[in-house]
Order: sequence, then structure tokens, then C-alpha cells
Amino acid sequence: MLQGQTGKGSVCEMMNKILIEEKFKVGKFISPQLIRFNETIQVNNSEITDSEISKILEKLSIYIDEYNKKNEIKVKWFEVITCIALIYFEMQRCDFVILETGLGGTLDCTNIVNSIISIIVSVGYDHMDILGSSIEEIAQNKAGIIKKNSDVIYLKQNNSDGYKILKIIEDKSIKENSVLHIINESDCSDYRHDSNLQYYSYKDMKDIAINLKGKKQIYNSTICIKAVEILREKGYKIADKSIRNALKNVIHKARFEKINNNPEIIYDGAHNNPAIENLMETINQYYLDNKKVFIISILDTKDYKKILEILINNYNDSIFYFTDGIKEKSFVSKEDLYLKSTQINNRGKYIKKSLSESINEVKDKYKGRDNIKVFIIGSFYIYKEVIKIINDNK
Repeated sequence: MLQGQTGKGSVCEMMNKILIEEKFKVGKFISPQLIRFNETIQVNNSEITDSEISKILEKLSIYIDEYNKKNEIKVKWFEVITCIALIYFEMQRCDFVILETGLGGTLDCTNIVNSIISIIVSVGYDHMDILGSSIEEIAQNKAGIIKKNSDVIYLKQNNSDGYKILKIIEDKSIKENSVLHIINESDCSDYRHDSNLQYYSYKDMKDIAINLKGKKQIYNSTICIKAVEILREKGYKIADKSIRNALKNVIHKARFEKINNNPEIIYDGAHNNPAIENLMETINQYYLDNKKVFIISILDTKDYKKILEILINNYNDSIFYFTDGIKEKSFVSKEDLYLKSTQINNRGKYIKKSLSESINEVKDKYKGRDNIKVFIIGSFYIYKEVIKIINDNK
């Protein structure tokens, strides 16, 4: 079971790839979907079919209806799809199941699973209306996935809240008689990168290559290596070769993904403060000297003011396009994004347009301009529409 404000999706993909390399049958439950619902439930990267969903729902709906009649609080959709996933994985007789939490923590419906390894990738300020208003409350909630007599992996955070978060996770692990494995960034060495891969060493494992962009990903990958070590101790055979092959070839869509070449357009679903900071670190790592254009769509449940403040204060010479996102979800209006940005810096280069107008304009305007890099950010929910706009205009 994996959770975190940033990185949980990447860890899911890397761990999934490692286990499949070893010929295990692996169920994967992720959210949200990027293109279609079936992506959320997969076995060895094959999506659940519409007919399989219908067969499970036909039987499951009887129990849902009975529950809803007897209870004031009705069954939520995420609870339904979690049930579908667990039933499907049992039907498929999976060797392993990788569960990505939704909001994460004590109240997350994935928490009904008695996982052998619980992974907490990061803890930050997100979903504060549900998880809590302070970092302590959020960390307490996140630590709720820790199960009795299990193993816990936590990537230690080197920020002002790091000690408080670690203490809460340590206390919860002790209470549940679970073994806490702490990953430190200092465990990695010999770091370098080129335009395609990153390379590093982790303890005794030397010169590991990883396909995902951004230095944060090497620390995420060490979580997977630690998970493999734990599984080996439990009797599972997983070769170093499988780890190396998986990390070198893993793909994670919508995370610093290049979706257009001319001009170069990169999509990243960063939608909270930690994710935006990680995004900036990666941008600066690869594109520090390039002129930057941002196309921004932000759900109205997110701290859009803080996100804008971080971006504009760090890239005040860039061009910002503000959009309303897509109509299927509730996004902050482009007018509100524009207004807040002018309050942060009233001399900024800001443009208000629809998502399609913004993408089509930058594609035409910056074609052939190798010094310009375009970043579409702020939400995973616009990915499907963005890809459609890109492809329709080719």
C-alpha cells in the first residue's frame, strides 16, 4: 500500500515493473485515471475490461443497495471502485497487489487491506479539508495505513516539518509492533544524469540507471529497492537484474512527460506545494537556461494561491497562460488565477484563454523555437483533453 503527497504514483509504477520483470502476477490499483476508467485497475499492465466491470458490479450492486437503504451516509464511488479492484485481483489470483491510496490515511477505503508493506512516500499540505489543518494532523492520518506486525517504509523528509512527521510515524510503528525502515537521501551517491537517464548508487548497488526524470525519482526508486529487500527476507526471489531492468525502462505518464516535440511541451500533474517544488527542481535541472511558458489549470480544492506564488516568484520572467481546465471538474476560473497573479506581481506576462486555445496558440507561436519550453501543469484531470488537443492539431 502506497501513499504520499508526491511520488506515490511513481513508486507504484516502479514497483509494478520490478515484480512483473520477475514474472509475478501483479494487480495495480491507481487513481485518478488519465484517459479512461479501466486504467485504474490492471493486472500485469492489462486493464480490466468493460464486461469484467459489469459482471462484478452486477453482484456488488445488490450489497450496495442494501447498505444505502439502511445507512444515512451512502457508499462513495471511490469505495465502489476499490471493491471492484479487490474482487478482480482475487478473481485473477494475483501474487502481489499494489494499492495506491486515494486521499490516504486512516479514512481511506484502501485501508481495509491488511498490507504486508506500507509505504509513506511524503507528507505535506494537501486535502486539508479532510486530513487536517496542521502537519501533525495530516501525518497522524497518513500513519493510519500502518498495520500490526508489518513493515513500513518511509522516505525521510529533510524540511522544517521532517522531525515532527518522523516522530509520528515512529510512534505509530511502535504501537502497531511494525518494523520501520527509513530511507535517507544520503544513502544515494555517485549521482549524474544525461538527457535520457539518471544514474546513481544505493548502498552496495552501483551505477543504477533510471528512466524517470528528476532527482526526486532516484529517492523514490530506493523505496522500491528497500521493498524488494523486505520481500526477499520473506522468501520471495527477486534478482538485482529485475530491479535494474525495471528502473531503466519504467514509464510514468503525466509525470514530466514530453507530449510534443516542436515546440517541446512537457506535461506534469503537479497540483500541490510539494509537487510544484519537485517540478521546479526538475525544470531547473534540465531547462534552467530556457525561456519558459506555463499553461496552468488548478482544481478549486487546491491551494491555488500558494501554487501561483511559488511559480511566479521563481519564474517571474516566464509567460503564464491561465485556463478554466475542463467542464467535467470544478476548476479555479482563469479570471481568479489571473487576478491572484497580478497581486503577486503586477508586471507579469499573463494570458487568459481556454485550455484548447492556450495549447493551440503556444504550438503555433513557438514552433521552431528550441529555446522555448512549454509546461502544462496543475492537474491530472486535464490529461485526456490535453492529449486530444495535441493530437487533433497534428
